[in-house]
Parts: sequence; structure tokens; C-alpha cells
Amino acid sequence: MTSVVAPAPAAQVTLCTFVVGDLLLGLPVEHVVEVVRGERLTRVPLAPGSVVGLLNLRGRIVSAVDARVRLGLDRRDGDRECAHIIITLDDEQVSLVVDREGEVVALESATRYDVPETVPPEIRRLLVSAYRRDEALLLVLDPHRVLTVD
Repeated sequence: MTSVVAPAPAAQVTLCTFVVGDLLLGLPVEHVVEVVRGERLTRVPLAPGSVVGLLNLRGRIVSAVDARVRLGLDRRDGDRECAHIIITLDDEQVSLVVDREGEVVALESATRYDVPETVPPEIRRLLVSAYRRDEALLLVLDPHRVLTVD
């Protein structure tokens, strides 16, 4: 008797996506706690340029890092709406301030690409991979690199 073995399911990666400038970006969902909008930031004097303030998240104080600054883009206009991607890294929560939240997507690992050489070096140094999507190239950030304050 011949046994039939079902093919193993393709490995998937699940990403929380968001937009910064013209870039479609993502982070592995295992690092993302939640996404919040409309939260007020408290400025921090003498903080590094990418730290835009502190966020009071239900009594927990969270540092807010501006993704635009980390990616070498123009600073955010203070009146512009934004979203906070709350990330846990090394048992600490940090807010990555982005222009607009996206969706959670599950992608086949086999569709992963190296980051294209055409991506500017100041952005490229923060990335680990890329995925082709219908709407744009999805660039995957390394959470450690993007949240390391210079």
C-alpha cells in the first residue's frame, strides 16, 4: 500500500504594515503590541532628534520615535495626523510614529526578496527584506535598528 504525504504548508511571515512618506513598510507582528491614533505627545527637552516625545499609554510612559526622522525623510508637520505602532523590544515598549497605519498581512516566505539596491542607503540600513505587493514594494524594517536612537 502506498501512503500519500500531504505537502508541508508554505512558511508564512505575518507583518503589521504602515505608510511613512511614499514608503509601504512593515514590522513582524510578534513585535507589535497595538496601533493607536490621536494620542498626544509630551515633548522632551534635549532628547535626540528622532525622539519626538513621550506618550502616556493607559498610565504607561512610552518613548515615541519618529519613523520619518529615522528614515531620513522630512520631519513631520506637528499638525498632521499620525499613528503610533506600539512595539515591544527587549521587554520595553516604544512607539514608532508613522504617517498612516496599514493592515496585517500574511505573506509566503518564498516571496521574500533582498532589499533592492535602488533603496537609498539611509533607509536600506534599517531594512531586512522586501515583498512585492500589488500596491507597492513592502519594505520590512528591523525593529532593533529602527528604534536604536543615534
